[in-house]
Amino acid sequence: MQAVNISGLLKDLPDLEFREIGKFDNGSVGLFKTGPGESPWERHPDNDELLYVLSGEVVITLLTEGGPVAVTVGQGATLIVPRGLWHKHTIDKELTELYVTPGETEHSSAEDPRGKE
Repeated sequence: MQAVNISGLLKDLPDLEFREIGKFDNGSVGLFKTGPGESPWERHPDNDELLYVLSGEVVITLLTEGGPVAVTVGQGATLIVPRGLWHKHTIDKELTELYVTPGETEHSSAEDPRGKE
């Protein structure tokens, strides 16, 4: 068991890179850094996901039974994405994020990935 210095990992983390810090259950804990853009849809069918914004701001769009819900998450804020919900990131400027994904991740580039279920 070893402590991890997140500040040290962030120093040389290039844009558009995921850096795994360690394993967590059947998934991982890691860092993500990016500039402006939009991610593909993703979901975690068996587990919730924790997102913590270290710097910047992101709009997370979740596809719920009631329709799409957009949540703005700023620096220092955390969002728990419920298991099974498709979600994507929209970033206006820059984002550095810590994520805890304890299980499997599915991805989709479809406009509405729920049509594939």
